[in-house]
Amino acid sequence: MDKAVPRAALSGSLKDYRTPKNADLMKRAGGFFSWQDLRREHGLWPYARSTSGAPRAHCQATSDAGRTYSGVNFASQDYLGLSSHPRIKATAVSVIAHYGVHSAGSGALLGNTSHSLRLAESLSQFLGGREIVLYPTGWAAGYGAIQGFVRSEDHVVMDILAHSCLQAGAAAATQKVHYHRHLDLNSVARKLASIRASDTENAVIVVTESLFSMHSNIPDIRSLRELCNAYGANLLVDCAHDLGCMGEAGLGQLGEQRMLDEIDIIIGSFSKSFASNGGFVAVKDRSSAEYLKYYSATHTFSNALSPAQAAVVLEALAIIRSEEGKELRNKLAGNVLNLRNAMQRLGGEVLGKPSPIVPVRVGNEALGRLMSRRLSEFGAIANLVEYPAVPLGQTRFRFQVMATHEPEDIAEVAAAFNAAMHAGEAEFASYVAHVAAHTPIAPATNIA
Repeated sequence: MDKAVPRAALSGSLKDYRTPKNADLMKRAGGFFSWQDLRREHGLWPYARSTSGAPRAHCQATSDAGRTYSGVNFASQDYLGLSSHPRIKATAVSVIAHYGVHSAGSGALLGNTSHSLRLAESLSQFLGGREIVLYPTGWAAGYGAIQGFVRSEDHVVMDILAHSCLQAGAAAATQKVHYHRHLDLNSVARKLASIRASDTENAVIVVTESLFSMHSNIPDIRSLRELCNAYGANLLVDCAHDLGCMGEAGLGQLGEQRMLDEIDIIIGSFSKSFASNGGFVAVKDRSSAEYLKYYSATHTFSNALSPAQAAVVLEALAIIRSEEGKELRNKLAGNVLNLRNAMQRLGGEVLGKPSPIVPVRVGNEALGRLMSRRLSEFGAIANLVEYPAVPLGQTRFRFQVMATHEPEDIAEVAAAFNAAMHAGEAEFASYVAHVAAHTPIAPATNIA
């Protein structure tokens, strides 16, 4: 290991700076910034990078310390590669020429356009006739769906690994939030039974995701529905990462598990497969949709999707529902399997089920940071994920696959990861030995 790298840059996590103590709010950030800047100084801060072009299979990136590098790109959320599709770009240019670049209003006021109305109609058709409420971001949709419907006496039963937008929405709505073990149906059943044993009057909503993006694993949605039926609960499913890019018709796990019609509230995001920011909530009747529009803060008090965003998503949806969309999904699925197989051949611990997210577990934070620093040197770009996105000691690389990746791209990223893994492991072994040599051994305690 480079002996110039201090121990503090390889230890600690964001958890250490979550609740700093200082009467001056603005001074509380100092400890975090010092730790962050130490990591940045030694090339161990892998976040807040920027690109100088479109998020294609190969791109140039710049770290927030100003270091520029290029390589094969497995760090972008553009699963079908639609952000650079000629039809998508032409649509954006045309709509901007006519509408300008801003919606200039909330969706509850004058922020809607003909494109957003058509988008809601097309999404409704895609999702079997549901009512659609559009949001400016996917995060706003997840937060707003729970905050808009749930009241202080209601209960939320939520997977412990649910996305932060869902957790924040629940926390804003009620103190009666019950977390269950990840994907554990018995844990869900115990929570529901306990709630209904003492409260049969108030609402209960079970909250899950159709594809958990840090683990690439999938719930048994039908069994969750059956539990909800047994205990008089509603079911919310966030489909941010699989809708559009997985399944025969692009309906993700709701389609694959034949559960599209069985979900009370469906949440979707446009930022993964639909070439834009934004999101939506889909419900079964107009009364629910109208209620949400005026009681969901992130809809009522946020500007609506820009005209170009709405038009781009509408065009992306048309592609997704076409034969071309099916071909892109098939190409993506093949790329996913190829990458998972390549990483497993290298001895990587590949997590979850096949999806556009291929998580490869590293475990130790220091090792992950050292490997991440090396990965870009070997010509690959991928995201290192640490706490709080994953538990402490569960650091991983999250490779995000696109339909536009070619076999040689997969071979290239696998080779780069292999080289980074070996280099990082050698540095980490040196670091561990250095720490052991400089750590005093506590005297033995006489317990006789």
